[in-house]
Amino acid sequence: MKITCFGACGEVTGSCHRVEVNGSSVLFDCGMFQGRRKEAEEKNKSLSFDPKSIVNVVLSHAHIDHSGRLPLLSSEGFAGSIITHRATEDACRFMLRDSAHIQESDAEYLNYKTARAFLSGQEASHRKRELSGQEMASIKSILKKDSWRLNKEKIWEVMKANQLPMVTPLYTMEEAEDCLELFRGYPYGSTIEVGRGVTCTLYDAGHILGSAITILEATANGSRTVIGFTGDLGRFGVPILRDPTLDFPAEHRKLDLLMLESTYGNRLHDPADDMKGKLADTITRTVERGGSVVIPSFAMERTQTLIYMLHELYNEGRIPHIPVYVDSPLALNLTEVFGEHPECYDAETHESFLQNSENPFSFGTLNYIQSVQESMALNRAHEPHIVISASGMCESGRILHHLRFRIHNEKNTILFVGYQAENTLGRRIIELAGDHENNKEDAPLVRFMNKEYPLKAEVVVLNGFSGHADREEITRFLKESNLSIDRIALVHGEKESTQALADSLDKRGMKTYIPRLGEPFEVGGER
Repeated sequence: MKITCFGACGEVTGSCHRVEVNGSSVLFDCGMFQGRRKEAEEKNKSLSFDPKSIVNVVLSHAHIDHSGRLPLLSSEGFAGSIITHRATEDACRFMLRDSAHIQESDAEYLNYKTARAFLSGQEASHRKRELSGQEMASIKSILKKDSWRLNKEKIWEVMKANQLPMVTPLYTMEEAEDCLELFRGYPYGSTIEVGRGVTCTLYDAGHILGSAITILEATANGSRTVIGFTGDLGRFGVPILRDPTLDFPAEHRKLDLLMLESTYGNRLHDPADDMKGKLADTITRTVERGGSVVIPSFAMERTQTLIYMLHELYNEGRIPHIPVYVDSPLALNLTEVFGEHPECYDAETHESFLQNSENPFSFGTLNYIQSVQESMALNRAHEPHIVISASGMCESGRILHHLRFRIHNEKNTILFVGYQAENTLGRRIIELAGDHENNKEDAPLVRFMNKEYPLKAEVVVLNGFSGHADREEITRFLKESNLSIDRIALVHGEKESTQALADSLDKRGMKTYIPRLGEPFEVGGER
């Protein structure tokens, strides 16, 4: 068996690993890269293997850094099945459509800027002076249908007539729809044939709804090879979802290799039990000074966990009853997916809410925002409130508008509840806030949306909300599960984190290996 890592190798995005065995090529995940915009765009555009050579894909979960390039894969010739948990299939029906919409919208906006720059340059050259604000507005009106809708036909006409370079989306909505036809969802414990003499079985990873640990088994010439892939491994004792699987059946306990995530391999989270209190303190402190709390959050899992916890705090009377807005149509759709899969919930959620016929994702002051107009109106709201909006790393979406309206006011709080990858806006805000706290200089400037904003809002990081296991929880999974593992390949982590986890596990007598991007390595053994 030969394995090659094409992403999430020395970094935490772009999860993509090929397994070649018995003449079949099976892919674990096909995720999108995130980070520096131009660098990520270049990585996302090209696959490092022939999509037609892949027999099937096994998808660990719905997060875009694991699923986001599947439409590209299928548009370039992959015609197999995408094997995953049925909740992940349901979530991807919204996640991949949303991703395609973002791809198309970003391309349209960049083309609009190119056309606008060309027309304004032409007009300025003709008039031999800089254009006035009114003249620029007139040019913009040519390329727009109204204040927020672009005139795509006119933009295309201008660019084609003047041979301007067009930006094309990574994939279109139509290509995403075609890809969704390839999904095949199964419950945990299902064993599915994915190649010649190759099967996979899905177990609960506890990371997000439908996330799966995959055990892949191949038999050839009397030799049996068994490997595991954690995808993203969840935490223990967090709300809503069950803990990661620890009890595996006898046939899947002996692994030649475990491909293990290492996102937080050099860190310890705050205990999950402390998060409610810290969340309540942050909200109360902000409201007392007349501010609002802005929470960048992944639409899948993190938003639902926050809603669940705010619901509990609301019922317990531990937070002011201020409006809570979820400003993400995608989050609303995914929350409905959560409601359709109670079989994934832990016992506490059943006891606290479902047995009392209470919806865990709805309470008195909670509001779901859908339209752009509602979102824009919320930006202008002055009364204290909480807004939860995507994207979780502040790279795109409505969160950028909430930040630009709130980041400059010291009354407000920006609350981070998820991992912020290198070179993302979220990571930059956290680092600048830390530098400012140490140096006590004037408010640092944060550049996004083509403008600089002073970072005066309080910045709070609550890593205990993370859906990723930390170093001790990873170690707990390895020690308390009944798996016997010959070798561990560490993936999905920045270099320092991966190396720190390798050092820690090596000291415990576990044999680790850190794969290199694009370099195949062999796995095999007789049983």
